[in-house]
Amino acid sequence: MRIDAHHHLWDLGVRDQPWTHAVPALRRTFTAAELRPALDRNAIDATVVVQTIAVPEETPELLALAAEDPHVRAVVGWTSLTDPGVADRLAELRERPGGSALVGIRHGIQDETDPDWTARPEVRRGIEAVGAAGLVYELLVRPDQLPAAVRTVRELPDVRFVLDHAGNPVVGADGLAPWTTLLTELADCPNAAVKLSGLVTRTGTDPARALRPYADVLLATVGPDRLMYGSDWPVCLLAADYDDVLAVAETLTDQLGADEREAVFGTTAARWYGIAA
Repeated sequence: MRIDAHHHLWDLGVRDQPWTHAVPALRRTFTAAELRPALDRNAIDATVVVQTIAVPEETPELLALAAEDPHVRAVVGWTSLTDPGVADRLAELRERPGGSALVGIRHGIQDETDPDWTARPEVRRGIEAVGAAGLVYELLVRPDQLPAAVRTVRELPDVRFVLDHAGNPVVGADGLAPWTTLLTELADCPNAAVKLSGLVTRTGTDPARALRPYADVLLATVGPDRLMYGSDWPVCLLAADYDDVLAVAETLTDQLGADEREAVFGTTAARWYGIAA
């Protein structure tokens, strides 16, 4: 299987996406039907659709889509981690149509002002509940929040984590060294995987050249067995179309053997999210 482990979908006719107000290119509806030709063209067999906003209504809609769309095989949804009844909320989501496709929970930590948000006791309790439910917790963080995220992964070894967009590093000479230190620490935690996603939008021209040092660190630290490709469509369209984003990822992994490439572009995500062939 070839798996796109990270993309989004939304319908502005159903619900506003306030974060797009300042991003005119994304201020429209993006559907599974629009994405499908790119998936077919690139032989992508399955996808993981990921939440975009922190509202309880979105996740049931994504689960219903997974029940109908042959490409959407997994959903990373949202529920309030600080809700005392978070375990019950997760159970309710799994009982909905498509509920078996729920594989993880994510919160937009990058929108929180506190760099140590994941260290808050009420947040930690929520993350532990996600792990106890057999789900992955996805970390969407800013660079200044990455140290706390790595500590959280280390201190909650019974929870499986996925770091979105490789931690959103600052791409450039000043950003590589501190990010490398933190990713090396994260790699020591067997309960964490990383997404090779969302990075093209952090570069200018020649993204493959700009991202090569970062990809080399990822391959040398977490390795192909804990690294998974994600397009971050449609956000990636701010920098490149789907085919170009995939081509960059393939260029960044061109030194790998066949089995290792299969891991990055499919088997890692299949194993981490329980996506059956």
